[in-house]
Amino acid sequence: MVNAVKVFKKTAPNGKLTVYLGRRDFVDNTVTTEPVDGVVLLDNDYLKGRKVFATVTVTYRFGREEDEVMGLNFSKELQLTAQQIYPTTGKEPPINEVQDRLVRKLGATAHPFAVTLPGVAPASVQLQSHETAKPLGVIYELKVFVADTPDEKLHKRNSVSLAVRKVQYAPQERSTRQPSTLVSKGFTLSAGKLNLEVTLEKDIYYHGDQVVANLGINNCSRKTVKNIKCSVVQHVEVTMTNTHFTRIVASLESKEGCPITPGSNLQKTFQLHPTATTNKNKGGVAMDGKLKDSDANLASSTLVAVGQNPNDALGIVISYSVRVMLNCGALGGELVADLPFKLVHPSPVNMIVKKALPSTPSQDVEDNIVFEDFARIRRGMSVDQP
Repeated sequence: MVNAVKVFKKTAPNGKLTVYLGRRDFVDNTVTTEPVDGVVLLDNDYLKGRKVFATVTVTYRFGREEDEVMGLNFSKELQLTAQQIYPTTGKEPPINEVQDRLVRKLGATAHPFAVTLPGVAPASVQLQSHETAKPLGVIYELKVFVADTPDEKLHKRNSVSLAVRKVQYAPQERSTRQPSTLVSKGFTLSAGKLNLEVTLEKDIYYHGDQVVANLGINNCSRKTVKNIKCSVVQHVEVTMTNTHFTRIVASLESKEGCPITPGSNLQKTFQLHPTATTNKNKGGVAMDGKLKDSDANLASSTLVAVGQNPNDALGIVISYSVRVMLNCGALGGELVADLPFKLVHPSPVNMIVKKALPSTPSQDVEDNIVFEDFARIRRGMSVDQP
């Protein structure tokens, strides 16, 4: 039995140009970035010697469009690349099995293409906002159009625009390191210290995993711990405006084992479950897709290549930490510990070509392709499902 391959399709208003994409997500593994690949179906009589170009643009929107008055502009649009995809210039791009099947099915006027992205391009992130029409964050768009030159003004009638995303997955080799931190607090006019050790089971968590934090509290002070609060904090840095803010995406507060009196110890475990569904009403939370998407997740941690300075990352930089707060009352204050970790998507064994495509061509295999209108798909399935 052959599994059907789902392909996204969008046609220009004049019907002379159709673009097919086997996937919407293109992976950055911190070393290389996958090309934006697909197939373009042309009407050769319509071209009349003109060429077909593909561009990838990234839009940074860091403010509401409704607030853009008196010349203010809260978005930046950058064209990352512009390439001629038909007729091809130079060497033919390598094609994957989905493209090969599409070309066989669509005929001689179908041409595969692959648009390469620069490695420094930021990952796709959207900030949750219920008050603005256009999403805030980093949004990518693939445009395919007919023109004589790539700088020519686009016409809607003979161009196609498709929203795509650049995503990052966990490294192939999962780290076995167990993060831990030890913090202490002394008190004025009081001998001894309050000690708190926080340990996580692993350094990298996948979306949907429970974050398990193990706490070890040693109270050598004369103060009493009244309650304990443990949270998962999302840190968001908007590099365009050099601003930084945090959002709590999961939290638990407990008085079990409290009060922790002077000279006593406590070992305790917190299980936190940070998900997008429990944060849909919180403004400013960074997501990896639109709020309406059925599979939208919290934004993944920003990963950088080995040897690269994390401060050089562009776009919206995301990181996570477990924050533990011990409340010692109004006079004693709080003891706070922050322990960073990574929250990412698991690395698939193979990419889109993993869908068990047979290598021997046959009529049954070529016909086993399901075309989905791109406009309908934009509300969901923004991450490739196995």
